[in-house]
Amino acid sequence: MKKNNYNVIGLMSGTSLDGIDLAHVNFTFSEGWNYRIFAAETIPYSAAWQKTLSEAVFYDDLRLKELNEDYTAYLAEVIAEFLSRNNISEVDAICSHGHTIKHEPQNGFTLQIGNLPKLATTLKKTVVCDFRVQDVELGGQGAPLVPIGDEFLFPEFDYCLNLGGFANVSTRENDTRLAYDICAVNTVLNWLANKMDLAFDDDGKIAATGMTDSDLLEKLEKLPFYDLQPPKSLGIEWVNAHIFPLFEGKKDIASALNTYTIHAGREIGKSLAGGKVLVTGGGTFNSFLISQIQKNTSAEIILPPAETVNYKEALIFAFLGVLKLREEINVLSSVTGASRDHSSGVIYS
Repeated sequence: MKKNNYNVIGLMSGTSLDGIDLAHVNFTFSEGWNYRIFAAETIPYSAAWQKTLSEAVFYDDLRLKELNEDYTAYLAEVIAEFLSRNNISEVDAICSHGHTIKHEPQNGFTLQIGNLPKLATTLKKTVVCDFRVQDVELGGQGAPLVPIGDEFLFPEFDYCLNLGGFANVSTRENDTRLAYDICAVNTVLNWLANKMDLAFDDDGKIAATGMTDSDLLEKLEKLPFYDLQPPKSLGIEWVNAHIFPLFEGKKDIASALNTYTIHAGREIGKSLAGGKVLVTGGGTFNSFLISQIQKNTSAEIILPPAETVNYKEALIFAFLGVLKLREEINVLSSVTGASRDHSSGVIYS
């Protein structure tokens, strides 16, 4: 389906479990790609869905199969309501990431639920989804996938930094696009805030009041992942195994938040050598985190309008879907470590 104008819906659900991001986007091509977001919103997860999705990594195959069916039905409902609210009747495709439950590229496996054919049959729309599996089959990390959008939609920035459940960065080096996960961010910060019966640490205000635990900070900074060279990616399994155990017995949550935010700021800052940095994702609204990043880099940190901050990933998964419809490359081997560049995703009509 090669043409110069596409009207699509992009969806993203991240590991921070904030909710489902939806964006209605128009893409046009004329000597380069341009986009316009017509409507965008986040549908927060209920407490029940948050609990289920956070625990699903421990489910057996039968429970995962049932969850996949239930989550696909829920996604279809969320999308249908979004289309209705915004009076959207005709789209070229629904482009959906789904929700990552397990990500084990080292074992040749990744699972994003919500990518079943019934999403298309229920909505009676073309659906492009399941973007990660093919890359893992080709020996890649299956992540990050956003850099293709950075390459074509945000070329004026030296770095594109996303602060979501995990921090990941995309940049060009010797005319090659490189990207990788840096560290966990909101998966840890929100987990700690939950211990205070809060969904998150608003603006990092609690972290800013805490004391730095130097022993904990030293243990965090010695984690072997930080010594690995890209391509590299992180999943919740890594956090469960290597991060959460370090907080056992820590009762001063403000100091735990302070220490982890300082740690994340250091790791992220070290990854930014200079130039202009576009920052997006929920962590952008955490002033204490942003201050720690700026403290550790000479780069110019640029915070764009809230629409770009909140919906860049939904925008880019919409773009991945468009590239798949055109059978054009939408995953870069230089980023994921796959054996070749490729056009990833599954199309259901």
